[in-house]
Formats: sequence, structure tokens, C-alpha cells
Amino acid sequence: MTDRALPHAPEGHPRQREPKIGILVANLGTPEATDYWSMRHYLSEFLSDKRVIDYPSWKWQPILQLIILTKRPRAKGRDYDTIWNRERNESPLLTITRAQTDKLRKAAGALWGDRVMVEFSMRYGKPSTESLVRKMVDAGCERILFLPLYPHYAGATWATANDGFFRALMKEKRQPAIRTVPEYFEEPAYIAALAASVERAYADLPKRPDVLVASYHGMPKRYLDEGDPYHCQCQKTTRLLRERLGWAPDAIDTTFQSVFGPEEWLKPYTVKHVAALAQAGKRNIAVISPAFSADCIETLEEIQGEIREAFLHAGGESFTYIPCLNDQDDHIAALMGVITRNLAGWV
Repeated sequence: MTDRALPHAPEGHPRQREPKIGILVANLGTPEATDYWSMRHYLSEFLSDKRVIDYPSWKWQPILQLIILTKRPRAKGRDYDTIWNRERNESPLLTITRAQTDKLRKAAGALWGDRVMVEFSMRYGKPSTESLVRKMVDAGCERILFLPLYPHYAGATWATANDGFFRALMKEKRQPAIRTVPEYFEEPAYIAALAASVERAYADLPKRPDVLVASYHGMPKRYLDEGDPYHCQCQKTTRLLRERLGWAPDAIDTTFQSVFGPEEWLKPYTVKHVAALAQAGKRNIAVISPAFSADCIETLEEIQGEIREAFLHAGGESFTYIPCLNDQDDHIAALMGVITRNLAGWV
């Protein structure tokens, strides 16, 4: 679409863009490189977010800046280096989120043509939410639908993504109308896509795993006590997945990974649970990560590194990781269902 002159506008009045609707999907974020300073910048932004670490700044920032960020960037840089997409010189999360967006853009274009603009942003790092809101407004988007790519609600993921979106809107002279999409963990098409990914993985295995471990990203238990619904939504996802597969109640375990800091986090911890499974005679397991829409450092390095090693070291024999839904067609179809429903009345 092109610029247009407003009817009855005086001579010299700025031309206006043809109105569009924006669909902005957002993921967590990624460092720009694996070197110390790139990692430090990314981790500082991430761990300074009060939604992620809610300690008072006077207490947390000295610990973060003077202790954690002296060593952790190097260690995390080494972790990222093991999974880095060297062909594109970027993290797998960025590669996958771009691929998801490309497919969503194609699907949206087939339905609504060029009236709808589809882009992605990152809560931390680039491309920033602020830059994409600006791009969409410049392109004539008078309405924007914002979709964080997290199936479950958590203050440290969904809420902070919305925070970043709202802050970006504060800088716009002419704010678009907005809608934010609610969490979609109960979406039947999302559960069906998860189940299909399990069935495909199991079909390729010579031996059926003794148990499937659904490993979700963890959070301090205190957040649950303060009203965050994430834990309950994860438990329900496991139940819905099990019911969709038609499995017995003890066929899938729910665990939580990525523990950080001295507080008690949601339990059981994945790394300890898989070791306990091996010690109890469950020597053949599979692991799936329903909380992640795209494979990332927590799945490609943590699950397939530390968690796998814990299982094998404890006597496990066969460890299968089932990839995230990523840009699989049934995942894209599920997301398009969510988007279409939330665009009702706009298109």
C-alpha cells in the first residue's frame, strides 16, 4: 500500500499511510554474539528486569554487576558457542523465530493480503520491541496485535514482554489501537501439535521410552505463592497432553529446569528427577519442553547437555530429546488459529 492524501486536507498537509493491521510476535531474546561483552550486555539487560529478578535494586545490582557478570558471561558464552548457528552467525532462537514469522506472514498474506503486516521482536537484544513498533507505525499500522510466543503465562515471560510493548507505545505520538493475546496453553491445536511431535519421535525409536518427562522452565516457588499461574498451567498442559495421547496417569512426569540463585524453585528439578529415574530402573526416557515455542539455550544446551549427562551418569542408557514445535506446520496452524480468533472484528 502507498501513501494517501487525506480528503479535504489543506495543501501541504503530510500524506498518510494506507491503514494496516500489525501482528507482532515476540520471544525472549538472544545475545548478538558469544564473546564476553556481548554476553554481559545481554545478561545484564535480562537479569536487571524486575519481572525476572524482583529483589530491590540496591541489593541486587551490586551482586549482579560486581559478582555474577564477572564470570557468568564467559560460561554462558561457552554454552552458546556449542549451539551457535555459524552459517548465519546468530543463536538458534533467532533463526527459528524468524522462520516461524516467515510462515506466519505467508499464512496471514493468504488470508488477508497486504492489509496485515507480520513481524517479530525480542524482549532482550535485537530486534527490539521498540524498533518494531516504530516500524509498524511508520508502515501505517493503526492496530497492532501483540503475541508473546510463550504458551503459558508467567510474570517473567509473558508479563515482561507486554511491559516492553507498552513502553514502546509510550514513545509514539500517534498510538495505534492494540490487543494483547492471552496465553494459549489450552489451545486444542497446540496440544494436538505437542502430541503429534511425541508420536513422531516415538515412531522413530527402536524401543519405547519408560517415561516421558515434560520439563518446563522453572521459577522461584515464591512467585507461585504470590499468585503467578504458571505452575498450574504447566501441570494442566501435561495432563492435556497425556489425555490427547491416551496414556496412563504415570506415563508423563512434570519437572522444572534452569534453577538460578539460592531460593527454592518449583519442584521437582529436572536434573535431579532424571537421575532419580535412572536409579529407580527407568533406563530409557524421553524429554519434551512444552513451555518453549522454539529451541533455545535451555533445550539445545541445558537439556541435551547437563540434564542428559545427569541421567546417563546415574545409570541411564537411552535419552531422547523431542524438539520444540519450532516452525512445524501444525504449530504454525495453531498459532494462526490463536491470531485469527484475536483479530476478530479487525479483519
